[in-house]
Amino acid sequence: MPVSSAASRPDEWTVETVLRWATEDFKARGIETPRLDAEILLAHALSSTRIRLIVDAKNPLAPDALGRFRELVKRRRASEPTAYILGEREFYGRAFRVDRRVLVPRPDTEALVDVALARTHALSMSMRALDLCTGSGCVALTLARERPTSTIVAADVSEDALTVARDNAARLGAYNVAFRRGDLFDAIDPACRFDLVTANAPYITTSDIPTLAPDVRDFEPRLALDGGQDGLAVVRRLVQAAPAHLRAQGVLAVEVGKGQAAAVAEFFTHAGFSQIELGRDYARIDRVVSGVLQKPR
Repeated sequence: MPVSSAASRPDEWTVETVLRWATEDFKARGIETPRLDAEILLAHALSSTRIRLIVDAKNPLAPDALGRFRELVKRRRASEPTAYILGEREFYGRAFRVDRRVLVPRPDTEALVDVALARTHALSMSMRALDLCTGSGCVALTLARERPTSTIVAADVSEDALTVARDNAARLGAYNVAFRRGDLFDAIDPACRFDLVTANAPYITTSDIPTLAPDVRDFEPRLALDGGQDGLAVVRRLVQAAPAHLRAQGVLAVEVGKGQAAAVAEFFTHAGFSQIELGRDYARIDRVVSGVLQKPR
């Protein structure tokens, strides 16, 4: 709250006045969703819900609640993502714990899960899948919970990320997931073959990293963002290596950035994939490239 005579009288700060002040403050600082962020943080400070804030709009905040909210506002003013402040983010209807060791799960990535499930429908009872660059585990663990009789391997080069993913697996009861550390397919036994390989690999160009919003640029792990000079350095390696780790009729599905789908589809063609499809996200952007391997290497 601003330092003024009103700040010393917390009984004057009702839910609606606090929300109005925080929204205006966030908006002035260029935060993209000021009202939403204010509501999320206040609901968290009150151990309540955004809907309940409407019901309690005229209620004054107790001093301790006002203090908790003030600290949350300070963190958001510094551009810390709301997901890190809350310690979790919803993905595919489930709450995943997140912090600065992993990317914040985004709705765009739900399209990757949708494509993976749709293209392996015939294997719904016995799928063997590998999720590379797993981060928080949002993709791997969602596949595991949606297909509880399947076997999932989640791999990442970052041990810190795997620690977060293992914690999420325990919380979500995803016991059909194994975790491996390594750079892409180096994390697994070369003899292993999968029905499905998914990946949300880094795909932002190195030159674009400084232009990202502060809550991404200054807080999310660069290792999970930076895709090299053209943004596709990791994706290119991944697609080229995938045929050696897929079974016949195995599916590869990768998330890509805006405007990258056509180039990545070419990678798929050169690697021997057929039935190549582009999947769109909620904004109708081509977000997922997938294909089927006819003849494994």
